[in-house]
Amino acid sequence: MELVSLLRDIFGFPGFRENQEAVCRAVAEGRDALLVMPTGAGKSICYQLPALARGGPALVISPLIALMDDQSARLSMHGLRAARIHSGLSREDSRQACRQYLDGSLQFLFIAPERLRVPGFPEMLARRTPALIAVDEAHCISGWGHDFRPDYRMLGEWLPRLRPAPIIALTATATPRVQQDIVTQLRLEQPALFVHGFRRSNLALEVVEMSKSQRSEFIGQYLAEAEARPAIVYAPSRKAAEEMAAEMNRRFPAAAYHAGLEPTVRERVQRSFLAGELEVVVATIAFGMGIDKADVRTVMHAALPGSVEAYYQEIGRAGRDGKRSRAVLLHSFADHKMHESFFERDYPRLDELARVARVLREDFVPLEELQGKLRMDSEALNRALDRLAAQGVVDFDSEGRVRRISAGSPMGRWRTEYETQREHRRAQLDDMVIFAQTAQCRMSALVRHFGDKPGLPCGQCDFCSPETAIAVPFAEPGPQEARQLRTMIRALQAGGARAAGRLQTECGLENDRRAFDALLDGLARAGVVTVAKEAWTNPEGKEITFRKVSLTQEGRSWSEADTLPVLLRMPSEGGDRAVASPKKRADRKSSGAAPTKISKSVALTTEQTELESRLRAWRKAEAAVMGKPAFLVLADAVLREVAANAPRTLAQLVSIHGMGPVKVERYGAAIVAICRGDKPTG
Repeated sequence: MELVSLLRDIFGFPGFRENQEAVCRAVAEGRDALLVMPTGAGKSICYQLPALARGGPALVISPLIALMDDQSARLSMHGLRAARIHSGLSREDSRQACRQYLDGSLQFLFIAPERLRVPGFPEMLARRTPALIAVDEAHCISGWGHDFRPDYRMLGEWLPRLRPAPIIALTATATPRVQQDIVTQLRLEQPALFVHGFRRSNLALEVVEMSKSQRSEFIGQYLAEAEARPAIVYAPSRKAAEEMAAEMNRRFPAAAYHAGLEPTVRERVQRSFLAGELEVVVATIAFGMGIDKADVRTVMHAALPGSVEAYYQEIGRAGRDGKRSRAVLLHSFADHKMHESFFERDYPRLDELARVARVLREDFVPLEELQGKLRMDSEALNRALDRLAAQGVVDFDSEGRVRRISAGSPMGRWRTEYETQREHRRAQLDDMVIFAQTAQCRMSALVRHFGDKPGLPCGQCDFCSPETAIAVPFAEPGPQEARQLRTMIRALQAGGARAAGRLQTECGLENDRRAFDALLDGLARAGVVTVAKEAWTNPEGKEITFRKVSLTQEGRSWSEADTLPVLLRMPSEGGDRAVASPKKRADRKSSGAAPTKISKSVALTTEQTELESRLRAWRKAEAAVMGKPAFLVLADAVLREVAANAPRTLAQLVSIHGMGPVKVERYGAAIVAICRGDKPTG
């Protein structure tokens, strides 16, 4: 049957989404493939449709029980025969699934990678060649990824036994390095590579620096508005998830989800959330992979994620229906210190691993015996063994005993590889901190991280459009702040680029880092400066990183006669944070853009409101041409003032506060033409 007919008749879709058809055709024709596609873009159909076209059964390898259950249930709803084998099912259910797989009555069989460690299971699979093999969340196979799982490493050894079935590896989060590692580890043969854009055009990103004590109340206040829900909140620990969920459940239906809950409880929470009975799930990272809930409006992080890859995957669960959604990240320096401690715990020093490797033999020994020899606590030993297993130094039998693999000698190259991987993991933490502190378009920074072309600024994150931000208020600079901003620009104009710390001292803000960072952030948002990470090596040979501040072309040409289109983040006072009011949210829904939260309200007539809409449309088009945030063309406060006064001449326009000579020269003719009702000239 033709792919389009299958798509329509079985799944009920009138046609393919963007980029799906080429993938489906390649796999249906028997080619190996690697598919990197954003969450919500329709990856699952790219293995499901070819499997049906090839006559089934398809073997689907998936890392989470919730993911397998969800996808299996959805296939069954379409009248397809799907089964899964995992630890949450009875032995008889698993045996029945095996029988159905072997007799050809199944179209899809979902298994977890750890099943390949069960004696006889790989041999059972090899008794029937599947139509295709799908490896979901394929980034889990790479030690360079953010969610490496040692059990995935076995796939490269076992999958060749199921050839000539084509293999398709699917993931939403893979840097170029991880993509190459997936191909290598799975032994894909001349694979078709499909790597599609990481940009999410309907997702507005905000990042807010906030102390831990403020976050729970802030999140509850933010989500109190019905339009912010359904929502997923990612908490840093099981305890935090439970406490936050209990607090929120007093305001709206909410529940916790984490790996420490009973399977029946986790299943009930997931089912209730998908059905709309729960409006908010407060979860650890155990929740969300493969959850197909299209209308999640908000994803909030109550702490800094461990990597940019993890962050991207988690925010991808918002707005899968294509409607405007928002992701809010709360963080502070304390989060970075927390991740540093986790890193030291989860990635033991090389000498600790070597000590474990030296006492291992080439025959299996119980963990208790090994623990006694080493005098290590069980958790530390298990972590060390996991890292050694990832390097191919040890393996386990079905009883949990461990041995050293002769090929993986402690004197082998695994030491260098482990140190390299350890440093890579530390760099992932650093990259996440850099992203949180970045002075550039949030979406462009994400896209660039994954090796894609950043393109134009997104126009909707808190960097590109601070006047529309909800999670954090922005303000025009006061007189003292305006003086400090001018001082910073003059210093850079006179002395050139310099380290941020030196600039801070010169501006008299050496004792107030937060205030200086707010000013620097505002200048970067206004396109006046760029802030880049630089490094130098001190006499002791230690690399020291610092921020280097440079003027842009706009900054170099700025003069005292020009206005500064700067918006500054308002600091929190006593833990109080301003979240957009219900009225302002309603304004956003009706107008399609947010009125500024930092200017005095200007009451507009119906005619003036229509003019404001025309000016906004012009500003958006102008910003797209220039590749700059819209507020740099014209701030919201200035735009509303123009709409209120409707200047019909350049002389009238220049009298409006915020319309300096440079802006009038650049945009004046177009603005006046719009106000007069003429066709804009530029």
